[in-house]
Amino acid sequence: MASLSDPQGSESSFRLSMLLNDTRYRSYTFQFIALVCVALLFAYLGSNLAANLRAAGLSISYDFLGDPSGYDINQALLPYTSQSTHLRASLVGLLNTLLVSILACITATLIGVTAGVLRLSNNWLVSKLMAAYVELFRNVPVLIWIIIIFTIMTAVAPAPSAFRGDNPDANMLFGAIAFTNRGVYVPKPLLDPLGWVVVAVFVASIIAAVLYRRHARKRLYADGTLLPTTWPTLAIVFLPALVAYVILGRPITLELPELGGFNFSGGINLLGSLIALWFALAIYTGAFIAENVRAGILSVSRGQTEAAAALGLRPRRIMNLVILPQALRVIVPPLISHYLNITKNSSLAIAVGYMDLTGTLGGITLNQTGRAIETILLLMLFYLAISLTISALMNVYNNAVRLKER
Repeated sequence: MASLSDPQGSESSFRLSMLLNDTRYRSYTFQFIALVCVALLFAYLGSNLAANLRAAGLSISYDFLGDPSGYDINQALLPYTSQSTHLRASLVGLLNTLLVSILACITATLIGVTAGVLRLSNNWLVSKLMAAYVELFRNVPVLIWIIIIFTIMTAVAPAPSAFRGDNPDANMLFGAIAFTNRGVYVPKPLLDPLGWVVVAVFVASIIAAVLYRRHARKRLYADGTLLPTTWPTLAIVFLPALVAYVILGRPITLELPELGGFNFSGGINLLGSLIALWFALAIYTGAFIAENVRAGILSVSRGQTEAAAALGLRPRRIMNLVILPQALRVIVPPLISHYLNITKNSSLAIAVGYMDLTGTLGGITLNQTGRAIETILLLMLFYLAISLTISALMNVYNNAVRLKER
């Protein structure tokens, strides 16, 4: 007979029926059964695939990754030629995917937070403009926006020849940036060996600025001491790097784009396809993030705002110190999904000729080698790894900003 302290019996009286009847084991039993079913399903699919390949005289092999790719890529963050291997072409496509995804995530966050806050503005015109932006961009497919922005860049922007002559039809912005129908040309930083020291100092300064702002917030919450944050943050970020830049003899210079022949040379060429994909993903996803930000802010009780105002806090500090820290628990979880969607939607790059992972590995490499199964499996693996990495990092951040219960 079970004791009062252990109403379901001791561990020594375990019976197989308890796997279904005992609440302590039932969930584990169902999870194990589901795991076995999934494993059997994948085993069946794998054996079926192997049987079909044997019947067709084929086999799964990744030897093709070592063969020359035989095609060019219009943007490569790694040294690459048409004689490079398919593996290197895939890595170049992967880096291009990561580049546009990171740029779009950062830009979408800035746009979304700004639009979400402004949509709650007391100014009627600003509020309605933000509402129109949200409704317009999130209800039109992102592919349409990609094509629209790319068409504008190629049809409206001037050709490089428009910058030629004593009285050119087009001029470079600040004498260093050229907007053309072949992309945007910007200055390229050139680093001497000591230039990396300046970069390291700048990165360390950013970390120090974050730590200072965190210290200022802790002091405010601990004893009410309000430390200045704006000008100290700017001083911490820029002054050390500027001093290091001067002391080390200006080891960082800029290579300006120059018009030579039929096109610009020098500098960095931001392709029109990259810019179109970047801004389309950012503006489209920013509309969804704006709604999440608005919902997060509205989830905070109005009494919190009124209490903060009664203490004499300014509206900006109320937003930064009272509302947003509490709203983040509502904003961050769906934000993870939006970042994942940006990464997956970047595969639409093929529509404007941007050579991302789908365009290289899942496009030209697949067509040239005929290895559809191998390339698709690799494509799935790459996107799965990127998505899981983003999800893991954002979950760490979500745990850091969530409200701590006393």
